Amino acid sequence: MPRLHWVGTGLSTRPGLRRLIENGHDVVVWNRTPAKALAALEGLSADVRAFDPDAFAVALQPGDIAVSMLPGDWHVTIAQACLAAGAHFVSSSYISPQMQALDAAFRDQGLVSINEVGLDPGIDHLMAHWLVSDYRASGVHDPANEITFRSYCGGLPKIPNPFRYKFSWSPLGVLKALRSPSRSLKDFEDFNVTRPWDSLTRYDAPLPAPESFEVYPNRDSLPFIAEYDFDPDWRLRTFVRGTLRLEGWAEAWDDLFREIEGLSGPEGETRLQEMSETLLQQHQFDDGEADRVVMCVELRADRAGVPVYHKTYVMDAHGDDRGSAMARLVSVTVSLAVESVLEGEIAPGVSAAPPDLRLVDRWLSVVAKQAQHLEIVDNLDQA
Repeated sequence: MPRLHWVGTGLSTRPGLRRLIENGHDVVVWNRTPAKALAALEGLSADVRAFDPDAFAVALQPGDIAVSMLPGDWHVTIAQACLAAGAHFVSSSYISPQMQALDAAFRDQGLVSINEVGLDPGIDHLMAHWLVSDYRASGVHDPANEITFRSYCGGLPKIPNPFRYKFSWSPLGVLKALRSPSRSLKDFEDFNVTRPWDSLTRYDAPLPAPESFEVYPNRDSLPFIAEYDFDPDWRLRTFVRGTLRLEGWAEAWDDLFREIEGLSGPEGETRLQEMSETLLQQHQFDDGEADRVVMCVELRADRAGVPVYHKTYVMDAHGDDRGSAMARLVSVTVSLAVESVLEGEIAPGVSAAPPDLRLVDRWLSVVAKQAQHLEIVDNLDQA
């Protein structure tokens, strides 16, 4: 029986790890501080070891699966150890160029490196694959249609605060993301943005109680046009993947935006770290406080200015007695990927969340139990 090696037991990892153990899998839990790993298990029995890269590499056996829940700069190192041992690899993170460069090596050995199987990226990919497949089968699929695709996700406080945001862990990643450029499509053309606050728009989410959010593009959306199997001849008016925030967020963060915009060099990095520490002190989730995650993935096709297809996959989840929504949605989805690797359902090579509709439907049926609301909204029926 293959052994699972789960590396890292931070706040976003526990529900998925526990699910794998409760499902009877042979799991070794690696963490720099074993005591923290034991606390995360809360009484479940597992083989807990202090994480050391060399000891970890020696422990891997052919056919095993390593799950990296460490920061992204560890993933390639762990994936390379998997290749050396003949083991598979799973992570929730975006596929870096360095990870993609290992594709041929994983394929040659018949091994899997599946990534982008958390919340965002992860669940959003599954929703996008479902919508594209549904549109193709809708009877209105036509290359002459104009396509709008929008995918937004945000982690929020369940009870809004004046700052319109709260942090579960170090704010540094959020602050660095605000300094990162984005690339998307808008009005049939590349839309390049240096700072998110320069591209902030409003998004009306079709939740049971309709709600408006502030949204902005992040990263480079364009590679996902091919990832989501859009036809090359589709006329793409809009294609954007981005971040969702509570209304009033930009106003509450305005002073931060102004300061971040002026930072540069080593001094800027130092100041960013100082800002991160202050923000964590001022706006951290309290123990037991409920978080909230909202995700909307939308596909619309217009013909001669009239919508002929318009559906949105919407999810709304919040923390409850099972723990935080973010932790459930990230780590339980990772655990589903692990089980699909065990079942031989993922092709060898480096890949992201699967387009196979059997897996999409199965995984999303489990996601539905982790969220308080998951629905496919036909916006044409609502018109």
